[in-house]
Amino acid sequence: MKRIVINIGELVGITDSDKRFASGADMQKLNTISDAFLTYENGIIVEFGKMADLGNMSDYEEITDAKGQMVFPAFVDSHTHLVYAGSREIEYIDKIKGLSYEEIAKRGGGILNSAKLLHETSEDELFEQSLPRIYSIMSMGTGAVEIKSGYGLTTNDELKMLRVIRRLNAETPILIKATFLGAHAVPAEFKGRQSDYVKLIIDEMLPKVVDEGLADFVDVFCDKGFFTTDETHDILNAATKLGLKPKIHANELDYSGGIEVGVAHNALSVDHLEYTGNAEIMALLKSETMPTILPGAAFFLGMKYAPARKMIDAGLPVALASDFNPGSSPSGNMQLIASMGCILYKMLPEEVINATTINTAYAMNIADKVGSIAIGKQADFYIAKPMPSYSYLPYSYGDNKVERMFIKGELIRF
Repeated sequence: MKRIVINIGELVGITDSDKRFASGADMQKLNTISDAFLTYENGIIVEFGKMADLGNMSDYEEITDAKGQMVFPAFVDSHTHLVYAGSREIEYIDKIKGLSYEEIAKRGGGILNSAKLLHETSEDELFEQSLPRIYSIMSMGTGAVEIKSGYGLTTNDELKMLRVIRRLNAETPILIKATFLGAHAVPAEFKGRQSDYVKLIIDEMLPKVVDEGLADFVDVFCDKGFFTTDETHDILNAATKLGLKPKIHANELDYSGGIEVGVAHNALSVDHLEYTGNAEIMALLKSETMPTILPGAAFFLGMKYAPARKMIDAGLPVALASDFNPGSSPSGNMQLIASMGCILYKMLPEEVINATTINTAYAMNIADKVGSIAIGKQADFYIAKPMPSYSYLPYSYGDNKVERMFIKGELIRF
């Protein structure tokens, strides 16, 4: 079916089809067309341009009038833990009282708390809890999302999470990539024998995940108090032999060596990055690994902020993702993440739009499919509510700027 959107006030985020990401000074470039149209067929963009150059519209079976409003590429959220059971607002109170992330974890809270709740929740109930979160993020403009396991920490519960992620991908219109994160924390029963848990991940969990085809990527929380660089190397070596591409939780709590491990394994992304210095920046400059900052977690936990400005000025690309999870970032609102990029990290509006679309698409290995307005990519976009310029998107941080959301060219009903 041939479809067209007409009378677009400004079509934002136009790229060449083969553009993989934006880095350094290029992140300040945001190509747009004013008074534009956008055409797509079978969910794929086929043409765009100025209304003045549009010919006969009789060939189009469906016409959408943007009424002078702006059209943006859908957000791509490359780091979430969206599938989880229950909530952790009690720990939120502990944080307010002054307890640190590490202190809460040592008391059996944090990831271990979520693992206990998830163990007690059936697969169907876990799906039912997660489904509204998917529609919530779509309503705020997200068209593709990565979801990690990691609240299971047993073979059966990790597989349960990944099966729920697969079901969400099958039963919702959003594009979902799954990441196996068995190395998210060490279960209480393995206290004092962490190496045995790493062996369980390598010898039992990974083969079963791959046998069922449940994950696209593998991740490890390589940081102070979690998994060491040697353990991370061992897990990633095993996973890559089985065909899983690495992504790394790195340098959230200290200079852990996680960034260098990610680079050594050609990871798609290294994520968090609060502790990033000159050595880490140099390592990333020599790689094709996407540095991914998670503003929601640093904000929620009251942590130091990753040096985004320094990284971009050094010539690096930067991606911004939500880290949507129950303990440290209970929001999947990518509009808010873009605002935080400007307010907290001193990024420009053009930079945060690139950081939440094409760069996050690269961090999910789907930049050839989504993340920008380009011929041959999926027609994933939203028509924004009336706004004076695209800078209003991160400026107005308290409201939802999405009026109509389209995935593969289909209007999503909420």
